Amino acid sequence: MTQYGFFFDMNRCYACQACSIACKDWNGLEPGAEKWMTVYEWEQGTFPNIRLHALAFPCAHCEDPSCVKVCESGALYKEDEFGAVLVDQDKCTGCRKCYDACPYGAPKFATDEPTAKMSKCTMCVDRLAEGQQPLCTLSCPLRAFDFGPLDELIEKYGDVRYCEGMPSPDATKPAYLVWNPREKKQLIPYPVDEAIALNQQRGDLGTMFESEEDLTTFDEGTIRRDKLQMKFDSNIELMRATRNDMA
Repeated sequence: MTQYGFFFDMNRCYACQACSIACKDWNGLEPGAEKWMTVYEWEQGTFPNIRLHALAFPCAHCEDPSCVKVCESGALYKEDEFGAVLVDQDKCTGCRKCYDACPYGAPKFATDEPTAKMSKCTMCVDRLAEGQQPLCTLSCPLRAFDFGPLDELIEKYGDVRYCEGMPSPDATKPAYLVWNPREKKQLIPYPVDEAIALNQQRGDLGTMFESEEDLTTFDEGTIRRDKLQMKFDSNIELMRATRNDMA
């Protein structure tokens, strides 16, 4: 078996959701939490040193998938041609043990009902069989994705399968490589103090904030998404964490 996988460049993604929407369109998925391709967003830092992050993640199609090991009904399996982890929904009982076992939250459910069956990214094996790429990788306008045999991707991009906040790759060996954010460089210098002063006063609208500390110090919970989170207790939480209802 040749293991295929994904490469993702975090420096190129701006969370446009094109990959997620293209995936839903190709697979006939309704708008909502059943996102086989999920775009996670979070921010770090405060003004003027803010960094926005985005991670587009389908399923890692792990070399040693924990979801397959815990599926008592035999609904989950790893197919032989591309190394894709697939689900037979006729066998799925909706027990959600696969979701509990998956460190990446890749199994998805259309509703929170206990009888809802699991669905997930298929690696577009139907397209691969015809010599085509997965639709998510083709839909990215900034070419943040690459796809192919995992050993070729590793040779091209290196063997990094982790960004800050992701689970350790040691447990399941995900077939998902990632380029982490490069160091942020200020291309055009500007006076920060003057920028703060200009934004503080808004004419007839009054004062936007009282001091510089109002821009840099926040109560816990004010910044809702300040770290990467890939697993959730409900579909509502998933939708809130992935920004919009279009996908």
